[in-house]
Amino acid sequence: MNNAKMWLVVKPTVGVPLFLSAVAVGSFAVHVAVLSNTSWVSDFLSGQELGSGDQAALELKQNQTAQAGYVMPGTDEVTIILSDGTPVKAILRPAEQHASAGTGTALITQ
Repeated sequence: MNNAKMWLVVKPTVGVPLFLSAVAVGSFAVHVAVLSNTSWVSDFLSGQELGSGDQAALELKQNQTAQAGYVMPGTDEVTIILSDGTPVKAILRPAEQHASAGTGTALITQ
């Protein structure tokens, strides 16, 4: 044994279980990191074709219909939800209230 003198400081009944539990915790942490940061590992473990999870997620995202905006009844305010999820309020006014000829305008605020 190369490090035989270590057991004069640490009892084998304490050191061996401590070493084995540290290896187990480290291995578990690495596996969790690999599973949470890659997409191909879950495809491989479930027996699917590699990359099919990415394609399914992309198709799901493209097929989702998001609510683009809504109008409060009785008001001229429109809330528009941008692609990053930020709500923006637009105040709609008829053309008669503005100097612009023939078109309605919108004042956009955040």
